[in-house]
Amino acid sequence: MTVKKIEKLLKQALLQEGKMECQLYEHELIEVLDDLRLSMKRDKDDYIFTVTENRGHVGMLLIEKSGEVHIDEQARERLKVLWPAAYESNIKKMIPDFAQQLYGGDLPINGVKVYRR
Repeated sequence: MTVKKIEKLLKQALLQEGKMECQLYEHELIEVLDDLRLSMKRDKDDYIFTVTENRGHVGMLLIEKSGEVHIDEQARERLKVLWPAAYESNIKKMIPDFAQQLYGGDLPINGVKVYRR
């Protein structure tokens, strides 16, 4: 699979309300759940998320500071709530990097800190 093909799949899943594949969570993302929680705690993130692609299918995982875990479409919708004015622009900027990392065999992991005044 090429980087461009992965980008296209990510755009469909993350920007065009495409269906995600729950089996990717069960076979790939659940394996990194504890590592993501540890990373989030160590970095004092408010939430952390990742996406994956395998054989033309996309999966997503988002973990909140509360410990709540969101998978696939639920994760996408929760991230839209967390980024109400910036979801689309942020994701558009991130997709090329996500695709490159996935092509290289890595999971793109993004910890987010919320600035509070």
